[in-house]
Amino acid sequence: MSFSLTSILVVPIKLSDKNQDVIQMSAQLFKLLQLNMHEINVSIGRRTIPIKVQTKDLPDNTIYFPENLMESFYLPIHPLKFQAMVLPESQTLKLGPVAALLTDSIDNENNEPYFRSIHLFCEELQQVISETGGFFYVLSYQQFLSQGYYLIDGKWTAAQLPAPDVIYNRIHSRALEYKKEFRQFRAKVNQLLIPFFNDRFLSKWEVYELLKDIRNLDSYLPKTKLFSKDHFYEMIQKYDTLFLKPIHGSQGKNIIKVCRGPDSCYSLETSLKSGPAKQRELFSLDELFLQIKPLIHNRIYIIQQGISLMSYQSSSMDFRVLCHQNLDNNWRVTSTVARIAGKQEFVSNLARGGTLTRPLSALKTCINDKKALEVLAQMKELALETASIISQNSQGIIGELGIDIGVDQDGNPWLIEVNSKPSKNFEDGLTKVRPSAKAIIQFCTILAFDTAVMKEDI
Repeated sequence: MSFSLTSILVVPIKLSDKNQDVIQMSAQLFKLLQLNMHEINVSIGRRTIPIKVQTKDLPDNTIYFPENLMESFYLPIHPLKFQAMVLPESQTLKLGPVAALLTDSIDNENNEPYFRSIHLFCEELQQVISETGGFFYVLSYQQFLSQGYYLIDGKWTAAQLPAPDVIYNRIHSRALEYKKEFRQFRAKVNQLLIPFFNDRFLSKWEVYELLKDIRNLDSYLPKTKLFSKDHFYEMIQKYDTLFLKPIHGSQGKNIIKVCRGPDSCYSLETSLKSGPAKQRELFSLDELFLQIKPLIHNRIYIIQQGISLMSYQSSSMDFRVLCHQNLDNNWRVTSTVARIAGKQEFVSNLARGGTLTRPLSALKTCINDKKALEVLAQMKELALETASIISQNSQGIIGELGIDIGVDQDGNPWLIEVNSKPSKNFEDGLTKVRPSAKAIIQFCTILAFDTAVMKEDI
């Protein structure tokens, strides 16, 4: 971040009609902001209004706003903390960030909105931004620019709110991304030049294609091919275990595990809703393919080499490493957890009954303390390298990735999957506000003010 920000408390006041376009601040703050004239522009969200500045004997870092001016910016009438910077060319005082979370998961329970699996996370984001400065709200794409939900006195309240400086995309549905109405919303966001991050789901095949030719990463990738009869026959005879996964799947759904047994016999397990988790029957190769074909049902699947991974008390185990971009536009690890598969399950996703434990504790059940520390450091390094490559080579802005890593019997990490909409149930819950909430608000702040500076330079 190549600019400095000043924390400002905006306090609404009632003024006579003739002073509605006047804000008040101390002479010290006027100087601190390096303002050099008393007629400036004030920008909040996507709106800019010409304003006169009065200097008075006021508390430091406090600006008094007329209530009518707050309403002109579509802000609620109560004190709000913002980050501030002055754009010198246009003499604009930029207050922000106005950050919006986009979701398709808004239920109304007892006339109050409920954001389902991300409800608590939204409250954490609000807590972080109230402490650091900015305005946060939740919106649906259908009500963009007409209504959002902001938290006040512990209650989410609907109102028309300022157009955001930045939008954090938490849409849960892949199918929604292709709907006409959603594409029209995205076009409007682009037209308004609003940064929109984590703007789409990544397919498993897309991720593999991005990483397979990277020299530092290729040895950590299980061999992967798009599903076809030829590819399937080729790989099942090369590897003892295969995983078949839909390229657009999530939460461990619709995965097929195939194992090669003695005498050219094969078994399969599935995480499909429509079938049993285990099928103990053994099949010939041709019979196996006939079993699999209707399960895939014309969807696009990948075939992934199965790795003999460390287990935890005889249960399948992998690791979720959550990564975020920081103030210097570098990636950092914000959380790492071990995921333990539920009974009779071969996938570790929480949605399939998986549980979480601390990564070092889990590793130490399989290897000594020193080796566990080395493997954990290796996993984090792999996750950061992966995040950096994907963000550099994918379309759109990526600020957050959940990276799933398995560790084989020799202590070598393997990159299993990358998620651009990572679940918010994976962090350890040891703190009231998760590190990812702080990281998201930091990233929103960077995008909001970077965009303001770039517009100034155009």
